[in-house]
Amino acid sequence: MTNGHPTFFNFDRQLDKIHQLNDFLLKLNILINWEIFREDLNKVREKERLSNAGRKPFDVILMFKILVLKSLYNLADERIEEQILDRLSFRAFLGLSMFDSVPDAKTIWLFAEQLKNIGMETELFDRFHEELAKHGFIAKSGSIVDGTFVEVPRQRNTKEENAQIKNVEVPDRIASNPNVLAQKDLDAEWAKKGDETHYGYKNHVRIDEEFKLIQGYGVTSAATHDSVPYLDIMPLEAEYPNQEAFGDSAYSSKDINAKLEERGFLPLPCEKGYRNKPLTDEQKRTNSMKSSIRCRVEHVFGEQKMRMGNEVLRSIGFARAKFWIGMRNLMYNMSRFVSLQRPKAVKVR
Repeated sequence: MTNGHPTFFNFDRQLDKIHQLNDFLLKLNILINWEIFREDLNKVREKERLSNAGRKPFDVILMFKILVLKSLYNLADERIEEQILDRLSFRAFLGLSMFDSVPDAKTIWLFAEQLKNIGMETELFDRFHEELAKHGFIAKSGSIVDGTFVEVPRQRNTKEENAQIKNVEVPDRIASNPNVLAQKDLDAEWAKKGDETHYGYKNHVRIDEEFKLIQGYGVTSAATHDSVPYLDIMPLEAEYPNQEAFGDSAYSSKDINAKLEERGFLPLPCEKGYRNKPLTDEQKRTNSMKSSIRCRVEHVFGEQKMRMGNEVLRSIGFARAKFWIGMRNLMYNMSRFVSLQRPKAVKVR
C-alpha cells in the first residue's frame, strides 16, 4: 500500500496467489490462440459502423472472451459485468488493467445477439475444430453419439395455452402483453424420460472415443427423439474404414445402420430387448462391452454441467438456445484441449 492506496505490485501478488490456487483461466488464456477467431468475429463489424464518429467499439476478441466467461460460468449479462469489475482473474484473462473500461451488460447482450443472428456459433466451433486438428487431435477412433437435456426456466401456462403453443399459436394472454411475451419461451418443449420431466432443448453430440472431444453436434427441442438428428451429426464419410459408431438402443434401427454402412461406418448400437424376444446372454455381454465405451460421452455431459454450475440455460427461444448450446460445446472443447496438453510450467504474466 502507498498512502493507503494499493500498488500494481500488490495486485500482481494477489493475482499470482489466485493462479496458484486455480490456474485454469491462466492456462486457457495462454494455450488458446484467440486470434484464429478474429476474421470470423469481424463479420459483426462489417455493417455496424457507418462513420468514424462516436466511441470506438470494443475489440471483438475481448467481447468474445467475455462470452467465453459468461458461458463457462453460466452468468447473466449483469452478473458477468459485475464479475469482470470485481474479479482480478477475469480482468487478467481479458487483458484488462484495473483502470480499463468494461463493456456494460447491454453491450455484452448486443454482441451475443449479433453473433446469434448470423449463426456464428457454428463457424467458431468449426474454426476451433480446425485448430484441434493442427495439434494432432484428429478423430482416429470410434464415434460415440448421445443427447442430453438442456433445461430452460419452466413456464407457468394453462393446459389450454400449452396446447396452443404446441400448435404454434400464441395464446391471447401472452400475445397481448409484450412484457409477458418477452419472457415466454414458445419454442421449448416438455419431455419425459423415466420418472424425470424435462423442459427445454436437447444437445446431441458426437465425440471420438480416444480424446473425448466433441466432433459435431446438433440442437433440437427436448421432445425430439435422439435418432432424428443422428445422421445429420455423423460425417458423410467415416474417418477410416469400418469406423465404429457407438450409441445406445435409441439409435438402433435397420435404416440407420444401413445408411451408416453406406458411409463406411460399422454400426455398434446397443441392442433392444422386447417382451416377446428378450436379449440373449450373448447380446447382454455385447451390450455391456459397448456400454463401457459408450459411457465416455457421459463424461462430456458431466464436465459441462459441473463446470457451468447451474445447468438451466439463461436464454429464451430456439435461436438463442442454439447459440449458447453451441458456445457450451465450444467451451468444452477448449477446456478439454487444455487438459490434453502435456503438463508444463505456465509462466504467470
